[in-house]
Amino acid sequence: MKSYPMIIGGKAVETGSTIAVINPALGEPFAQVHAADAALADVAVAAARAAFPAWSATPDAERSRLLHALGSALDSHTPELMELVTCETGKPLRGLNDVGAGMELAGAIAWTHFTADIPLEPELVQDDEQARVEVHRKPLGVVASITPWNWPLMISIWHVIPALRAGNTVVIKPSEYSPVAVSRFVELANAILPPGVLNVVNGAATVGAALTGHPDVNKIVFTGSTRTGKQIMSGASATLKRLTLELGGNDAGIVLPDVDVKAVAPKLFGAGFHNNGQTCACLKRLYVHDSQYEAMCEELARLARNAKVGNGLDAGVDLGPVQNRAQLDIVNALAVDAREAGGHILAGGKPLESKGFFFEPTIVAGLTNGSRLVDEEQFGPILPVVRYSDVDEAIRLANDNPNGLGGSVWSTDSAAALAVARRLECGTVWINEHGAVQPNAPFGGVKQSGIGVEFGKHGLAEFTSIQTVKISKS
Repeated sequence: MKSYPMIIGGKAVETGSTIAVINPALGEPFAQVHAADAALADVAVAAARAAFPAWSATPDAERSRLLHALGSALDSHTPELMELVTCETGKPLRGLNDVGAGMELAGAIAWTHFTADIPLEPELVQDDEQARVEVHRKPLGVVASITPWNWPLMISIWHVIPALRAGNTVVIKPSEYSPVAVSRFVELANAILPPGVLNVVNGAATVGAALTGHPDVNKIVFTGSTRTGKQIMSGASATLKRLTLELGGNDAGIVLPDVDVKAVAPKLFGAGFHNNGQTCACLKRLYVHDSQYEAMCEELARLARNAKVGNGLDAGVDLGPVQNRAQLDIVNALAVDAREAGGHILAGGKPLESKGFFFEPTIVAGLTNGSRLVDEEQFGPILPVVRYSDVDEAIRLANDNPNGLGGSVWSTDSAAALAVARRLECGTVWINEHGAVQPNAPFGGVKQSGIGVEFGKHGLAEFTSIQTVKISKS
């Protein structure tokens, strides 16, 4: 079983403590990573702090060049990293609609190259006979990145690359469930970057807490649950750290009654089930008009029954396992509760008999708001389809949730869809697609789905402070 070190201050660090990383398709370890404690987290922060003056003073063009080199390193190691992502997350190499480990690597590469070229020029707000006033963007210092288990490498890129682009140094702590690809990426990156600019520490929540409460950490960027995000926000309050929190989502989709059910159903199924439903911006609740409800449920159930579930390393697999046993138990508990609440299981509904953490793709009809499966984020391959009678009711039901990450409207009438979309309480709304993020468009949540945004100029700005410079001419 291969062992992966941590990288701190440009050096490989091995400890007496390791974390066994489970392949969820097999239910057994395939690799291990060396683990930190709070004291070693302090060492990593110190290394990042020591590297910050030189890195922040590095010319902008040189930082951009080095980040492009990171993108090229990802590209040249794509097969290796794809296999690691599949082994630790369970997602297929290709997967449903080609949303799998290959897409994760392609996305990581694209985000790296795009972000490397985002400019950071000063903004001129005044230049007249009285004064010249410029707004400059300055790096914050040390950024602590804490990433989830569902898209470990791509989300790490979303955190790390803009932080480095802006001139910050980084300590990243990946999820203990899926730390391998991130550890390998940081090892590759340290052959390119100066020592201490990018460091990785592995461990459980205690290591994350050591970073989020550390006085020498200037910003925390976190993707994960709302509950953990609140804990991080509390820990960061003592030193007023900057925060970017991309938290839980329970994304609603509203299907207007003019759609072609057979044409739209495969897109809806893909939006709800890619990566086995384990994506923050997956479609999690689907609202369908009375006139098409039965037909849509029938078509979605057919697609669920026909989806190929299996080991993500095997050819032709659409959906892999749930990533970990604890999440499988959550999904199963929601399915059991759905039955008890009067829901009709139209397809799936139970775990597969396997050593791995597999759950049948599941469609549930007959529920509405107030049931657990509708109100809670399932983060797995189970989708409730909810009936509505008029559009105002659908909007009310969609907004009746503490989360507000994404949402979608499906219609052949773009003007009607846009009118509905503008009334949804979410950070991003899509029309006739769902969850399609891109590196030039800001992405973030409202309500309890987070603080701040990622991607593009808006996301890059989150890793800087503003310094206003006024030159008096009078």
